[in-house]
Amino acid sequence: MPSFQELFGRPPTARASAPGRINLIGDHTDYNGGFVMPVATPQYTTVEVAARDDDLVRLWSDRVSTADHLSSYRLNAERSDRAWFAYASGVTSALLARGCVVRGFDARITSTLPMGAGLASSAALEVSVIRALNDLFHLGLAPSEVARAAHEAETRFVGAPVGVMDQMAAVFATETAALFLDTATLEHERIPLPSGTALMVIDSGIAHAHATGEYKARRAECDRAAALLGVKWLRDVPTSDPRVQSLPPPLDRRVRHVLTENARVLAAREATLAGDATALGVLMNQSHASLRDDFEVSIPEIDRLVEDTLKKPGVLGARLTGGGFGGSIVALTRTRQSS
Repeated sequence: MPSFQELFGRPPTARASAPGRINLIGDHTDYNGGFVMPVATPQYTTVEVAARDDDLVRLWSDRVSTADHLSSYRLNAERSDRAWFAYASGVTSALLARGCVVRGFDARITSTLPMGAGLASSAALEVSVIRALNDLFHLGLAPSEVARAAHEAETRFVGAPVGVMDQMAAVFATETAALFLDTATLEHERIPLPSGTALMVIDSGIAHAHATGEYKARRAECDRAAALLGVKWLRDVPTSDPRVQSLPPPLDRRVRHVLTENARVLAAREATLAGDATALGVLMNQSHASLRDDFEVSIPEIDRLVEDTLKKPGVLGARLTGGGFGGSIVALTRTRQSS
């Protein structure tokens, strides 16, 4: 793999990294103003950068580039049709829209995160690029501003209708604690995972893409349901609201998932605070059933993977993690026998 020096003929002057995320519980609630509980992955994306004297951006990635090929674009001429590099282009577009003073730069991007596995590799790329540019150009962005700018890059530029969970997790999450996040206010707290437990992530090998397809359809269904119920976010609908049952299908099922999932996340927070791994596992199982039956974002291959994993000794709960239609599952397992 070529070094920065070999690619650009000079050393980097700033470097930053960001992790992927495993969502323990709370999927498709973030863009509805709800609650989530992600955990950082041990895999990271790392960006090395050096400033230029012009408006040219040159990029190399171990995922899509060859040793002798660089991708490039001009600032204020970013394009959203460049696959992997669209996320980096979205970052500079978002920063410029915020009034940040950014010049051209060279960047070398490496990552140990699998793409399309439901572990938020795009958010890790966005956050690591912003962190590197924040240092390189002395932008003075606070951590929450980094997350917001990264979210703007993915939603407004790339066009993926995701919530802010992934970017907040890339900024604030750790590997050993769940990040309980209120996506409406961005208030968050880290809660250590129950002692004697570990998380196991299994990639189904079926890639997904949030910028197209059924993910967009689910987002549109939630937006339509919120409009019919007269609320900004489905999070604002009371769980016992009788109007939910009167919504046309499948909107009634979509809303039911969001409301019950928010309740499960709140219960998962309490279980995690209490160190009750058994209760947390039950909630994870219920969450998968809701994603499968009410939100219909699971697929048969994922369902079989969850079922097989739950048969393993020491597994307390397992569920689809991320947006669905492929990707990975997460399982909560015991690391030792309880005394």
